[in-house]
Amino acid sequence: MKNMRTYLSIAAFSLLIALLGAAHLTSAAKMIGRWVPVRMLMAHSGLSKNLAKKSNLIQVALLLDTSNSMDGLIEQAKSQLWSILGELSRMKKEGETPELEIALYEYGNLGLPQSNGYIRQATPFTKDMDLVSEMLFALDTHGGDEFCGQVIHTSLQDLEWGAEQSSLRLIYIAGNEPFTQGAYPYAEACSLAKEKGVIVNTIFCGELEEGIAGEWKKGADIALGAYAAINQGLQTAYVESPFDSDITRLNEELNQTYLPFGEQGVLHQQKQVTQDANAVKYGHANMADRASFKASKQYSNDQWDLVDAYQKDKTAIRDKEALPENMKAMSQEEIEAEIQRLSVNRAEIQQQILQLNDKRRAFIQERDAEKQHAESLENSILKSLREQARAKGFVVE
Repeated sequence: MKNMRTYLSIAAFSLLIALLGAAHLTSAAKMIGRWVPVRMLMAHSGLSKNLAKKSNLIQVALLLDTSNSMDGLIEQAKSQLWSILGELSRMKKEGETPELEIALYEYGNLGLPQSNGYIRQATPFTKDMDLVSEMLFALDTHGGDEFCGQVIHTSLQDLEWGAEQSSLRLIYIAGNEPFTQGAYPYAEACSLAKEKGVIVNTIFCGELEEGIAGEWKKGADIALGAYAAINQGLQTAYVESPFDSDITRLNEELNQTYLPFGEQGVLHQQKQVTQDANAVKYGHANMADRASFKASKQYSNDQWDLVDAYQKDKTAIRDKEALPENMKAMSQEEIEAEIQRLSVNRAEIQQQILQLNDKRRAFIQERDAEKQHAESLENSILKSLREQARAKGFVVE
């Protein structure tokens, strides 16, 4: 009888999934959870891995004003990106490294369609931080009206936000005009964010009291976020350390461990090098921040790098045409041996970078108390990020 009940449960499960379709798998899980043991449901649906990821997820949407007066804001975003990502890369939850996704919007730019509220999604949520950097460096400022309520609402509707309450979902919106501009009320947008479990943090580029008068703080309060005011005219201050040059050298060695494959492989590798060049424009200290992120678990390129792709899926080497030219004539054993060699080499280099970066961070902390209190984009983001992450069980190691 027990076997018969189990058989009927599985049959009911299979029938319901077929009727509902994959798009409604989560709903199906809730409906039949009373009939089928959870472990059986996970085994049949393949949800176990995905659910585990979604419960340990950090999503950050950056909404940046690119009107004429915002050159300083965009410059800070470019020059402080890798320091901010470095903090995120050191976060853990119950000892595990979370998934990290960043999205980028620009708003308030006259070069954007008026029909969209002068809003453009530069990138949806992505794990590709080279892409985020590329999109940041492509931003340009040009006049416009800044509709804060509309861009918040747009990001809430268009982005694929995780549904797990235990995940950390954040919006950072920065600008310098009243928060009240535009036809879509900011209060409605921020209330919607609160309903979705998305925290809205507001950053006013100007005096603290002026931002409060412009209702930037009210927007943050509604969505349980933090309000901050920054001086966008500040130039990013870096502390050079004795470890920067070694980290930069190791980064060049790290780049040699990547194996571009597929139609877009070489292009993506070139983009990796381009973002290295963009980082080093601000000096070796900023390059050290980027290299340290590249040495973290958050930096994965399985979409174009054969080493990462093979670690994720061993079948990645089956398509001979997608392999690098110098590997197409190799046997499977030779290909696997080369991937293993590069993987071991990469891990060793990454470990060296992270060890040097620990020393570098200690060196900087002792000498840079002033930077830690500067009214910058980086500090305003990191202050609220740490507090809100801690509330969700994330800690910085």
